[in-house]
Amino acid sequence: IRVARDQVVVVKSRYDAFGAGMPEHSTAEGTFRVAEDGWIEWTINRPMLEVVVRVGRVANHTLHLKGREIPLASLAAPGTAVALRSRIYSEFDLWKVRCLQ
Repeated sequence: IRVARDQVVVVKSRYDAFGAGMPEHSTAEGTFRVAEDGWIEWTINRPMLEVVVRVGRVANHTLHLKGREIPLASLAAPGTAVALRSRIYSEFDLWKVRCLQ
């Protein structure tokens, strides 16, 4: 996932096994391949307003942001749905939030 101004772009998804609704080959929508490590990769570069993920109980989903690693379990309880969105804030807005905390 990457941020493109006011959208979140799903670049690639990786799976350890096939599941319902998954492609079996590349299409006009995206590129399908099996990586050397055996994981299934689906590259789509799909812009979205938000991406909703469930915080993993075992998977230890982690957000990598500007050199920092933020485990989603530190933001919400395992099993909780978390929405990832891109927002544009002015420096004044950020300063205001820091000063009012």
